Amino acid sequence: MASLYESQGRYAEAEPLYKEAKEIDAKVLGKEHPDYATSCNNLAVFYYEQGRYAEAEPFFKEALAIRAKVLGKEHPDYVTSCNNLALLYNRQYNRQGRYAEAEPFFKEALAIRAKVLGKEHPDYVISCNNLVLLYNRQGRYAEAEPLLKEAKEIYFFGHKVREK
Repeated sequence: MASLYESQGRYAEAEPLYKEAKEIDAKVLGKEHPDYATSCNNLAVFYYEQGRYAEAEPFFKEALAIRAKVLGKEHPDYVTSCNNLALLYNRQYNRQGRYAEAEPFFKEALAIRAKVLGKEHPDYVISCNNLVLLYNRQGRYAEAEPLLKEAKEIYFFGHKVREK
């Protein structure tokens, strides 16, 4: 119901349902269960999408910590949490400009995706692009360029292979 209300712009009705789901998961499953981490992440995304970054951050961090402990750092959900926290810090309209905090999370997501999925996987290209955007916003073009070239080669090579 929470996501339905959110998609309809009924935020005041969605928020208590996201909170309730998180509380139920904590009570029934415990605070170290992957579903509880997902509830934390869902609430964080809800806040993030409304620009309520300060409210989103602790829930993104909690989801990340749980997923690292319970699922391990090579699990896709852990990588999603790394990416979500980095996006929060790197948010284009985030006046805090917390680029130094975003960078290690983007790099970690990139490294894990390279190791687990391989450098030809679309998610690896997305991680390259995220780091490129971070570097571009800081004027670090020399660091962005090789990543952009790599992502471009993978993207276009992948399309050529599928066309055959």
